[in-house]
Parts: sequence; structure tokens; C-alpha cells
Amino acid sequence: MIELLKYLKGYLRIRVWGFSPERFMNLCSNRGILLWDIRREGDVYYMCINLKGFWALRPIVRKTGTRVAVLERYGLPFFLPGLMKRKVFVAGLFLAVFFWFWSSRYVWSIELNGNYQITRDVFDSFLEDCHVMIGMEKEDLDIEELEKKIRRQFPQITWASAKLTGTRLAIDIKENDTPVIPEREEKQEGMDLVSEYAGTVVSMIVRSGVPAVAIGDAVEEGSILVEGKIPIYNDDATLREYHYVTADADIILEHRVAFQETLPFDYIKKVYTGREKKKVYLRLGSRQLRLPQDRPYLVYDSLIRESAPLLFQKLSIPAALGTYTYREYQNVECRYTREEAKEALNEKLILFLTSLKEKGVQIIEKNVKIDINGDGWVLSGEFLVREPVGKSAATEISDIGETQENGQ
Repeated sequence: MIELLKYLKGYLRIRVWGFSPERFMNLCSNRGILLWDIRREGDVYYMCINLKGFWALRPIVRKTGTRVAVLERYGLPFFLPGLMKRKVFVAGLFLAVFFWFWSSRYVWSIELNGNYQITRDVFDSFLEDCHVMIGMEKEDLDIEELEKKIRRQFPQITWASAKLTGTRLAIDIKENDTPVIPEREEKQEGMDLVSEYAGTVVSMIVRSGVPAVAIGDAVEEGSILVEGKIPIYNDDATLREYHYVTADADIILEHRVAFQETLPFDYIKKVYTGREKKKVYLRLGSRQLRLPQDRPYLVYDSLIRESAPLLFQKLSIPAALGTYTYREYQNVECRYTREEAKEALNEKLILFLTSLKEKGVQIIEKNVKIDINGDGWVLSGEFLVREPVGKSAATEISDIGETQENGQ
């Protein structure tokens, strides 16, 4: 606090030398003139003194036969005159302060917390209908009325709270997490599991339904693997009815998968010329402001870089500065060598195998080769795989009377 007061009032760093510097300091002390940070170098003394005390030194200097020289000036009284000479800086400072006060009157960020069932897009549409949006004035926002509208619009919300902090509007909601019990259907339709491929069943674990095949059976594409209807028999072993369920099972089918990828002999390669043009833009929310510009080059691509100034981040203002860098290039026709073609085709093969593994497919055998035909390079392969199968299909409803007649 003392240092701040010294800075506001201003003080000097002086040098004192002459006949009797010690008497000079004693007289200053007797007259209430504050001296601090005193340092001696030979017959010369260095010290600090406030402005009021400095203007009272003339009689003390004449009486003691000393001399005083000002070395440095500190404090606000010396800073302001120099500052006023820098008109551009002062104008920029006032504009920055004005912008800070002006922008603090608006809402620049809306946060939503606690939403699980309600998507952000749906809630943003609701806020827009309520005329609550980024860029609105704070005084136009009625927090209490907004909370009431949220609860009226969304019955699944049991609690809602809106809070305005600075330029950020934070909306916290709590949804009803009681599980919704679906109504039971009077009549349940069954679902079968059918095979998507032709192959051999190597593994089967049935949780619901009646198996239609066994391990080791060969099946065709579309064959029923597990039926969704369970027969119910009477005591005399006659069929009474069918109970329809959704078939559920883990079935592994072994089958062969073919893969083929072609690559032309020639390809087009980008060769950059080194010529570039840059264009600056300003983004405010979802709008982008930039000067119109003709097509920079005949063939080019663009690189976008964007960053938000720290001031905008602190005020939660959705604004950012960015640049478009247009880079000219030429399309050069090139020809694949055998090694380049092999590398490019192998990359595509790796992507194919990765997609199989992501589906839980186990590769047992593989046979891959690269040939040349009239159009270019050809990679062909055949894989023996074990893959989970079983897609749902509606169970065929059977009439009990017809079933018993067929049995007789």
C-alpha cells in the first residue's frame, strides 16, 4: 500500500554531494522531509525523495553547502504527461476500455448442462423461439420467466436453473431419470435369425428360440439359423400352440470372402509452385466477414488457420481472427512403379482387413496376389474367415390345424 501511495504522488531519485551531506540529511529529518533507500558511494549519497519534499530543499542546500542532482523520476505525475503525447496509444486504450464496457452488456456464451434425453439442437431451437440467443442484451433476459418456459416446454425436465455470470448464461437442468416401462403388446410377433452368408456353422450358443441348424452344418445365404417360434405340446404329445419370441444367439460362421482392388498405371500428382496468397477474415458466431477476392490462381488449394484473441476468450465472445492461405499447384501426370503400386494397394488391403477385425471377424487363411491387366495393377485376395452372423427376420406364422394335418 505504501509503495502504491508513493507511485501515485510521484518521487525522485537524487544524488547529493558537497560540503556536508550528513548535515543535509539531518536537516531534512528535522523538517519532516522523508528520505529513503539511502546509499553512499565515497563522498556521494544516493537517495529517494517525494515531490513535496524536493521543492522544500532549496534553503537546506544553501545552508549545508551541498549540491543536488535529479537522476530518475518515478510515479504517475511523470507517466501521464509522457502518455498524453502518444495519442494513438491513448486512443487505443480508451477504445479498448469502451469495447470492454460495451461488450459486457451482452450475452456472448450459452452453456447447457445436465441434458441427456434432450439434444442440444432441440434446446437451441427452443431458446431461439424464446428470443434467447448469443448477442442479446442482458437487460432483455428474464431469468425467472426463462426457467418457467423450460419446465413448461419439456415435461421430462424436473428442475431447471439459469444463471448469468458476466457475459455467460449457464442453464442447468435435471431430467426425469425414472425408467419408462413400455406397454406390453397383447400379441408378440416372433423374429428368426437368418444367415447373411453361405458357409459352415462352427459355433452356436442359443439364448432364445429353437436352433434350426447344428455345429458343422453347411448353410446357404438366407437360411434360418434359429427360429423365433417355440412349439408348446399337450400331455399326449400333440401340438397345442406356438410361443413366438425374438431369437437371440451367438453364431460363428466359417466362409470365404473375396477382395479385389484396382489401381491405374498413371495418376495425377500435386506439385506446388511456391506461390501463395493470404486473406484475413473475421468470424463472429457463425458468420464470416471477409473482403471479396477474385480467383487467386487457376489451380490451388487453401489452408485455414484461426485463433481467438485472449480478450474475446475472457469475455466469452464467439469471435476469432483467421487467414486463408491459397497455394498454387500444378497437376503433373506420373506413373506408378511396381513398388509404389504395391504400397498403395497394400494400404487399401490393410483398410479392408481392419474393417473386418472391427466387425469381430477372425481371419483363418489368406491368399493375396498382385497382377497386371490392361487397365492397371490389380490386387486380388481370398480369405477364409470366421464371422458372427445372424440378422433378424419376421417369423412365419404357422396355423396349428394345418400343422397337425401335415403331421398326420
